Amino acid sequence: MEFKALQIAELIQGRVEGDPNATIYTFAKIEEGKPGAISFLSNAKYTNYIYDTESSVVLVDEALTLERPVKATLIRVKSAYEAVAKLLQMYDSMKPKKVGISSLAFIDSTAKIGKDCYIGPFVAIGPNVTIGDGCVFHPHVTIGEGTSVGNNTEIYSNAVIYHHCKVGNNCILHAGSVVGADGFGFAPSANGYDKIPQIGIVTIEDNVEIGANTCIDRSTMGSTYVRKGVKLDNLVQIAHNTDIGENTVMSSQVGVAGSTKVGKWCMFGGQVGISGHITIGDKVHLGAQSGVPGSLKDGENLIGTPPIPLTNYFRSSAIFKRLPDMYRQMNEMQKTINELQAKLAELTKE
Repeated sequence: MEFKALQIAELIQGRVEGDPNATIYTFAKIEEGKPGAISFLSNAKYTNYIYDTESSVVLVDEALTLERPVKATLIRVKSAYEAVAKLLQMYDSMKPKKVGISSLAFIDSTAKIGKDCYIGPFVAIGPNVTIGDGCVFHPHVTIGEGTSVGNNTEIYSNAVIYHHCKVGNNCILHAGSVVGADGFGFAPSANGYDKIPQIGIVTIEDNVEIGANTCIDRSTMGSTYVRKGVKLDNLVQIAHNTDIGENTVMSSQVGVAGSTKVGKWCMFGGQVGISGHITIGDKVHLGAQSGVPGSLKDGENLIGTPPIPLTNYFRSSAIFKRLPDMYRQMNEMQKTINELQAKLAELTKE
C-alpha cells in the first residue's frame, strides 16, 4: 500500500515540512534509506544521515534543528520514536491474520478453542485447556492440562506453557519461551538434595510480551505473577514465587531470584541480577550488570554491585582506573614518611 506524507502526518498528528505528496510504501533505516521509504531520526548520533538519506520521508522531533537543507520531506512530531512505533503497529495490523486449525495439530477433546483462532501443525493442546478468541499458535507450541489463554494472544514455535498456568489477553510469547517449569526448590539431605514439589502456577496478565528462550518458573505454592504490560527480553529468568509489577521492562539475561517482589514501571538493563526474598520499589532503574543483594526504594536510579547512584558509580570508575598510579604514589609517600620519622627519631635522641 502507498501513502502520501500528508496522510501519514494526519495519522500521527505531525506537521509536514517539504512535499506533502511525497509517496511512501515501505520502511527503512535512515542510513539505508531509499526512494519510497519512510525513516525516522530520534537519536542524535544519526543526525548526519539526514542530509544524504535517500528516504522520501523522515520522521523527526519537533525540536530538531538542522544545519543545512535536506532532500527528504520531513514530518515533525513530538516524539519521532513514538510516532514510528505507532506506524509500525498500524502496518503490522494490516497483515492478513491466519485462521484455522491444522489437521496435524493435536487438541484434546475436552479443550475449548475460541473463535477465529489459528492452530498450526504439531501444536499440542492438553485436557481441559481454554483458549480465547483470535489466538495464533505457531507450529510445535505445547499447552499443558488445565491452562487458560486469553483473547488475541500469539504464541510462537516451540514455546511451552505447563499445566494449569494462566495467560491473559493480547500477550506475545516468543519461540522457546517456557512458562510454568518447576521452581528451583531442593532441600539438602544426608543423601543429596530432595526435590520440593512445585504445586503452584504462573499467572501472566494482559498485554505481556515474553522474549525467546525466557523462562518463568511456577511457584512452590500460590502463583508466580507477571503483571499487565510487562515486557521481558530474550533469555530472562524469573524464579518461583516472584511478582513482577505492571509495565516493568527487563533486558536480556536479567535474572530474578525467588520470592522477590518487583514494583511497577521498573527498568532493568542487561544481565542485572536480583537476589531472592527482597522488594524492589516502583520506577527503579538499574544499569546493565548491576547486582542487587537487598531491597530498593521507589525511584532509585542505580548501577553496579552492590548498586550505587549513577553519578557516584561513574566517579568511582574514574578513580578505579587511577588506582595503580595512586597505589604507587601512596607507597612513595609512605616511604617518605618513614624516612622523615626515622630522621625525627634521631634528632629526638640528640
